[in-house]
Amino acid sequence: MSTDAPVLDDPATDEAFDDEALGEGFADDRRKMDLTVEVEDAGPCLKHVKVTVARAELDAALEEAVGEYADEAQVPGFRAGRVPVTLIKKRFKEELAGQVKQRVLIDSLEQVSEEQDLDPINEPDLDVSTLDLPDEGDFEYEFDVEVRPKFDMPDLSGLKIERPDAEVTDAEVAAYREEFLTQYGRLEPQERAAEAGDTLKLKVTFSHDGKELHVVPELKAKLKPILRLTDAELEGFDDLLAGANVGDVKEATLTVSPEAERVELRGEEVTGKFEVLSIAVLKLPTLTKELLDRIGVESSDELDEQIRGSLTRQREYRQRQDAREQLLSTMVESADWDLPEKLVRRQTENALRRELLEMQQAGFTTAQIRARENELKQNAVTSTRQALKEHFILDRVAEENDIEPTPGELDREITLMALQQGEPVRRVRSRLAKSGMIENLAAQLRERKAVDFLLENATYVDVPAKEAAADRVEAVKQSVCGIGSVASAADEDEDAGSSAEEE
Repeated sequence: MSTDAPVLDDPATDEAFDDEALGEGFADDRRKMDLTVEVEDAGPCLKHVKVTVARAELDAALEEAVGEYADEAQVPGFRAGRVPVTLIKKRFKEELAGQVKQRVLIDSLEQVSEEQDLDPINEPDLDVSTLDLPDEGDFEYEFDVEVRPKFDMPDLSGLKIERPDAEVTDAEVAAYREEFLTQYGRLEPQERAAEAGDTLKLKVTFSHDGKELHVVPELKAKLKPILRLTDAELEGFDDLLAGANVGDVKEATLTVSPEAERVELRGEEVTGKFEVLSIAVLKLPTLTKELLDRIGVESSDELDEQIRGSLTRQREYRQRQDAREQLLSTMVESADWDLPEKLVRRQTENALRRELLEMQQAGFTTAQIRARENELKQNAVTSTRQALKEHFILDRVAEENDIEPTPGELDREITLMALQQGEPVRRVRSRLAKSGMIENLAAQLRERKAVDFLLENATYVDVPAKEAAADRVEAVKQSVCGIGSVASAADEDEDAGSSAEEE
């Protein structure tokens, strides 16, 4: 049985059928038991298992337990080791029953895991407390367990991959430096009409069929081509409000995401009324010695050097993502197997956490991460189903080729994250461990190595790098439907339009 954890879920290993699932003791010296095991399909990637333990096995386990009690049992009037067996069975009936049940379940589950090709990805759905041993006859129990899908790997020989150029220009460094410095800038109120790039303070009212859905009393947003909310987005946001003055009200139609939390509003059109409360322009600071010290660099050249390194990592990230998407789209074309909805729903939140983790490592800004987060939330179920299929394919590749991240590789990733976030390595490691993200990070590295393995023999065609979509997107943590937003990594900081001080 595989011991590898699904990338987007908590680790699921052979412990699903091991001692810790049921308690301590009796893990050693197992012999082959007289079992009858029936395995049936119970749905996509789901097996129903029925186990019958022969009566002779229960009796043997009882005699073994009684023998252990007889050696140590303390009963008034009898010396240790001299208590009659009949008295032990009567006096310790409940304790013996619990011990026998534990022994039989552990040994039988272990044997099932060894003899049946189940390949589970989660612990079996088995409530031990509801099981009772019969006084006569065989012992039967059954459970459902989610398993990895079976599929044939496609032929990827001759695969051609388009690879965007990773070279970073001086102009890109200068543009990113300006974006970076916005977090230290100041918002200066303006008396003129709004222009693209301004930061607007808005009162926004969303309605559907004439009924008010949600009112945002004060929304601060930078005027960009796209306004992305958690469950919808507005194309032409800059065109809508460019030229507007304080007090003006503009209307626009938005389409609710097909995967919004409000099921009845999915795919529906809503009206957004945007009232301009104030207009401000962000003034960048001068790179003084004091500001350089605050940033943590010695000079503007050193800042540019760090920015160039960050942009290079971002380009390399996009290269990996593009190559991965091209590769996996080819592989997933043949993945016509279904996944259980329960598994998909459980993995949706973990899918979001994993992608944001990768973007943090690559050095993306908070605004870029938030834009991607909102995009993911709008298509969470679909993207998670796709991600799960990708995981199972890469998991198969890694397993068949003995691909695992080394401790050194994991340490390097954590160190890089610490440098990007300006925090001590120990603090970052502790936070990842407490949040359960260490396992996600290790699984991510395993997948990355599997992708690299598959792409080693691919043919690459260099193409110009595409403009980052996030540069055109202003993401805000608001919902047209009025559903509360979920806390995320992007909440720890605010983007420039929100964090800059107003004069």
